[in-house]
Amino acid sequence: MSYLMNKNTEIVTISIVTHNSDKIFLSLDTLIDKLGKSPAVRIMIFDNHSDPKYQQKLMDYQQYSFVHVTLHKENKGFGFGHNYNLFPKPSDYAVIFNPDIILEQDVLTGLVSLIKEHPEVALLAPKILNEDGSTQYLVREKLDVFDYMLRFIPFSFVKKLFNERLAKFECRDLSDEKDSYVRMISGSFMVVDVSKFIAVEGFDERYFMYFEDNDLCQKVEAAGHKILYTPRFQVIHLYERGAVKSRKLFLVFLQSMRKYFSKWGWQFF
Repeated sequence: MSYLMNKNTEIVTISIVTHNSDKIFLSLDTLIDKLGKSPAVRIMIFDNHSDPKYQQKLMDYQQYSFVHVTLHKENKGFGFGHNYNLFPKPSDYAVIFNPDIILEQDVLTGLVSLIKEHPEVALLAPKILNEDGSTQYLVREKLDVFDYMLRFIPFSFVKKLFNERLAKFECRDLSDEKDSYVRMISGSFMVVDVSKFIAVEGFDERYFMYFEDNDLCQKVEAAGHKILYTPRFQVIHLYERGAVKSRKLFLVFLQSMRKYFSKWGWQFF
């Protein structure tokens, strides 16, 4: 029997923030199927003012006793929703979980056990994969404007010129065999020590979307805590790169970038 299906095990919170994400229903169905009927998990869904039909479909999941849905009256952004879910400290450990994550069986078990073994760690990330099994390189050692903008350039020959630099920016040299302390992980999926999360005041809600995860990692580091990356556990992220495809989201991305570098210091190259 899985650790997370044992009724005597402490509750772990899965925090999901959504706004009309069509992937969430596949994600939830897969997650619920993997967890079983009586998991020691609380799934907290915060909906950022989605369409009424979408919200009603979300509410149907409350047939499960371990699912709770909050319908908010306006779209307040990614960080606001997760703070709403986690600031009451519903559990000692939580998972910040994108609505487009597919979880393999027992991954939560291992990740929660691992963070409990490391009291110095505030945030933990597994290896994140695309649907085809390739790696999404989402760990960062540092941020700068040049490397971030380089990723949006559509010309492959330009990227080839800077391939070595991009590989370093995306931390492609991280070990696939052992865990590593890192500086920044992605908010698409991270395991959180909730007390440490609350102590650094969670996500900065001035970011509507993008860079709030980098900002959180900076705050955690400044508070003297560690961030751990483990390739031994893997999740699938149905990654759409909205800022690349949508002009509106790209503008939001640029606004968040300005807020981040204005707060932590401009690094251009």
